[in-house]
Amino acid sequence: MRSLNYVQRVSLDFSGTLFPHAICLGDADNDSLNELVVGDTNGKLFVYKNDDSKPWITRTCVGMLTCVAVGDVCNKGRNFVVAVGAEGWFHLFDLTAASASKSDSSSQHEFMSPDDQKPLFTQHIPANTKVILISDIDGDGRNELVVGYTDRVVRAFRWEEPTEGSEMGTGQLVLLKKWLLEGQVDSLSVNPGPEGLPELMVSQPGCGYAILLCSWTQQDSCSSGEEAPPTPGSEGPSRDVVLHLSTGRIHNKNVSTHLIGSISKGSKEESSKCGLFALCTLDGTLKLMDSSEQLLWSVQVDHQLFALQKLDVTGDGREEVVACAWDGQTYIIDHNRTAVRFQFDENVNAFCAGQYTCKEGKNSPCLVYVSFNHKIYIYWKVELERMESSNMLRVLEDNPEFKERLKLLGVDTEDPAAVRAAVTNVLYNDLHT
Repeated sequence: MRSLNYVQRVSLDFSGTLFPHAICLGDADNDSLNELVVGDTNGKLFVYKNDDSKPWITRTCVGMLTCVAVGDVCNKGRNFVVAVGAEGWFHLFDLTAASASKSDSSSQHEFMSPDDQKPLFTQHIPANTKVILISDIDGDGRNELVVGYTDRVVRAFRWEEPTEGSEMGTGQLVLLKKWLLEGQVDSLSVNPGPEGLPELMVSQPGCGYAILLCSWTQQDSCSSGEEAPPTPGSEGPSRDVVLHLSTGRIHNKNVSTHLIGSISKGSKEESSKCGLFALCTLDGTLKLMDSSEQLLWSVQVDHQLFALQKLDVTGDGREEVVACAWDGQTYIIDHNRTAVRFQFDENVNAFCAGQYTCKEGKNSPCLVYVSFNHKIYIYWKVELERMESSNMLRVLEDNPEFKERLKLLGVDTEDPAAVRAAVTNVLYNDLHT
């Protein structure tokens, strides 16, 4: 396995502590350029922009933030920032106006009154949140908010307003469904099923996962944060959970598992059918599967993997699987099981990967590490020409200038032995003179 050495990085100031899911990348202010959003245990929300070490925007929330996300949760055609706390407070921020006001100001950092820094909307939902997801999970073209909890429960909400075009303050989250899982929920994701329809997936201990069926109706919805009473003949909150156990290597049934779905195959048509998803476990197992349950590959490493992401590092449209261990060891594996690794030089508290706008004023693939020393490191422009190892002679032969140079040296370009001898002569002979 090849080792990489990325050196282009930015160090951000961060004095707080955070939960593993309280960090994400996304276009927070709708300018088509991605920012880094971080929430800490003191209820502070930080948004970092470009390569500035100081936060671009700071917001105050109620309680201890456990997870953040960026997406069109209100189905308004633009992104919002969502921050959810352990106590169950849901905070909604619209930073589009903040971006416009910043562009008119000579100062990059804001000076706003406490009222201006308050959330656009706040609502209390059930407490003990662990992980959230903003995505269209039922295929109706509208996004839902899915929340995983520490008590093995998953709930789906949708933003509803009295009338179309109403002001933001008049809407609220409406509970659609509650699922009860057998094991702890560590990851939520959406993946195209065999028929191309979205499937809501949740990781389960022991390298397993479950598919949660979205069988709600409008009558099942409840406007409060609590569950609607079960209808006669229903099976309770645990219905519509299809559990898939791991195959192959026998796993500790209690080992924590993470998953990521909708891994791009390089073309929209291929990616929309029988989508790819990956699993990783704390005991070092990595798997790539498709929605028909076919195992494409399995890799075993000797590091404790606690975070799983996807990232196109070669620029060919196909997303690689990125897994990070507590000690900073990071694995990047493509669809053909070709793997490379990168060693971050500190222990890792939280990790994410995606597109971020840094030095060049455009989005580029990056790796984000949160250390235990109150620092956030963004490795930007994480790119590779190819994943597989290459033969230097083959690469040189594809370059027309290479053959011209050989001819000037009097080397027969049609004789492979003569070409290898000439390259060897150039590379090594001068070292011994």
